[in-house]
Amino acid sequence: MTLKEKELDSKVALITGAGSGIGRAIAVLFAKEGAEVGVADISDNDGKQTVAEIKKKGGSAVFVHGDVSKSDSVKKMVEATFKEFGKLSLLVNNAGIESIGSVAELTEEAWDKVIDVNLKGTFLCSKYSVPKIIQSGGGVIINIASVLGLIGSKGESAYCASKGGMIALTRAMALDLAPRGIRVNCICPGSVLTPTFERVMTSAGDYRSLFKRNLEKIPLKRVAEPDEIAQAALYLASDRSSYMTGSALVIDGGWSAS
Repeated sequence: MTLKEKELDSKVALITGAGSGIGRAIAVLFAKEGAEVGVADISDNDGKQTVAEIKKKGGSAVFVHGDVSKSDSVKKMVEATFKEFGKLSLLVNNAGIESIGSVAELTEEAWDKVIDVNLKGTFLCSKYSVPKIIQSGGGVIINIASVLGLIGSKGESAYCASKGGMIALTRAMALDLAPRGIRVNCICPGSVLTPTFERVMTSAGDYRSLFKRNLEKIPLKRVAEPDEIAQAALYLASDRSSYMTGSALVIDGGWSAS
């Protein structure tokens, strides 16, 4: 690769939940590496801020409003990205929410919302993106799951269930889509310094004490920065991972090994 080449030149990416946190970091990095990016988010303000950041750095991006839990909204989101750039090469299913509580404490509404956004959202975005990716000559789907899809965590029953489902869905999709030229992998981050992480820690009690307790279970003794997860997404989106599909890439500072 020469100095002038970029890893994602000629690629078009649709990234959900790209208005902040991991999604924004992935969108900005993909654009830096040559991709044209559909920035999807339920928050117009956050999504447009990501687009502005990308364009300020010389990249190409468009904001597409989308609620990943709603079929009609997802269809419009995918169509808008495809229409804007004429193809679709990469899908990153990053949009996600969390709700604190055990199964005895959670309301049915709270459970449904987490499953609808995290798991059903991954299904819907993939369902409507796959035909466009095939039409574009193949590509890559990356699902942002979580280390909590592999191990349990007190008070996060719905979130653990949704992320475990995403990992299983990734493996099934990889088998289904390999013959169609689409690779499917997922990333399982541990604690990442995002607005969602801060909201969850704050809502659960004293932020400083909870943050300290969180670090105690991480061998590297720190939380990740969003760009560290984005770098992994870039690897999975690029030709460097051309023989990789159906995998769950764990980036958790050693949490799941302890």
